[in-house]
Amino acid sequence: MPAPFLIPTEYRQSHTPFEDAQGFAIALLTTATGIVFISSLGFITGQTAGLALIIAYVTGWSFGTVFFLVNLPFYAFAWKRLGAEFTLKSFFCVTALSLLADYIPLGLQFEYLNPILGTAIFGVLTGYGLLGVFRHKGSLGGLGVIALMVQDRTGFRAGYVQLIVDAVLFAVAYFLFDTRTVLYSLFGAVILNTVIAFNHRRDRYIAD
Repeated sequence: MPAPFLIPTEYRQSHTPFEDAQGFAIALLTTATGIVFISSLGFITGQTAGLALIIAYVTGWSFGTVFFLVNLPFYAFAWKRLGAEFTLKSFFCVTALSLLADYIPLGLQFEYLNPILGTAIFGVLTGYGLLGVFRHKGSLGGLGVIALMVQDRTGFRAGYVQLIVDAVLFAVAYFLFDTRTVLYSLFGAVILNTVIAFNHRRDRYIAD
């Protein structure tokens, strides 16, 4: 999934456990709903979620199962470099998203979904859902951990790091999917990453 913003080590006021719980609940429900929109159209996205969607389409496995599995190798890296709290919260978020993305479609299905509208809704919902995850010191794991560290060490925004990685992913996807699917998917990814790049800034918000 798209990269989180590296949380500063100093905070104005820490979130309480209840605030974290409600923040994650809202953010993950929003993010998972966005995933349902894009997967219902048969499109992909960037980062780890995009990789999971591609594998799910090819193998027939559920997105939730693949997303959970592909994130497993990153936890050791996150634990060593970003600490126990971040890693445990990320593990919780990945697990919850995996379950929600598989079970929400049981109650939310589309007879018709316009591809432009669907990808735009995906980008906005998932982008703002991810912001909520980041601001409660969590992430959705995967390549996002690397982009998070790049932003913290260099100041280069995580959203722009995502765009670069996504460009590589979509270049590969071009050889696996038809041009229409790739272009619509890229449209959704640009919206998602733009939401993060414009709204998650250390000079405007200190996460707590």
